[in-house]
Amino acid sequence: KNWFALSPGLSNKDDWAMWSQKLEHDWDLPIPKLNKLPMMQARRMSTSSRLAVEVGLELINNNSVDLAIFTSRHGELERTYKILSALSQNSEISPTDFALSVHNTTAGLLTIIANQTVPITSLSAHSDSFQQGLIEALPILCQKNKKVLLIDFDGVIPEPYRTDVKQFVPIYAVGYILTSGNEVNCQSIEKTSNIYQADYPQSLAFLHAYLNKQRKFIIPGNAQDWQWTLNL
Repeated sequence: KNWFALSPGLSNKDDWAMWSQKLEHDWDLPIPKLNKLPMMQARRMSTSSRLAVEVGLELINNNSVDLAIFTSRHGELERTYKILSALSQNSEISPTDFALSVHNTTAGLLTIIANQTVPITSLSAHSDSFQQGLIEALPILCQKNKKVLLIDFDGVIPEPYRTDVKQFVPIYAVGYILTSGNEVNCQSIEKTSNIYQADYPQSLAFLHAYLNKQRKFIIPGNAQDWQWTLNL
């Protein structure tokens, strides 16, 4: 029913429409300014959480949902790394870092800041997190007149992990308001080399195809791939 996303140099739907038409994008551009997230709360949050909560606030503004799902491959990895670094140096751990290091930090902060008592869940499934978030949403969407907020996000990978973790998009948050319908269909298939925008995380690869009105496309998963059909 709706979508919104934030990433370096991409702060509104017009920016993303232009992004979907270009072959390259400068991911070193500045991170968008936040318009809805209160400054006092933003100061305590990681950058990726700020973007994810801002996306959520944009989408649930004047719009109630029955479930909010947050998916992230790495969660609060930046904050966790700070904790591990402090421990390795026998330094005191920041209480704020400790309190906000859990994987469902962002989901909880959205409901607090938005003052909405909506059920929430957070999950991680490696590079398959977005698709598994969609599966999590299905039982609710199969009920009548239900809406689900799905937000996929990730932040900058700390330097020591970058030899093992490759991340083409350094930081992003993309959210969707989902309802039941027949505009979009997806099914799991055997692994294939015919992949759409393989460098992008699943949620951004889907957004790219959606904005370009791709009739059929395949997004890679962990153990299987995902074939999408858009009836737009």
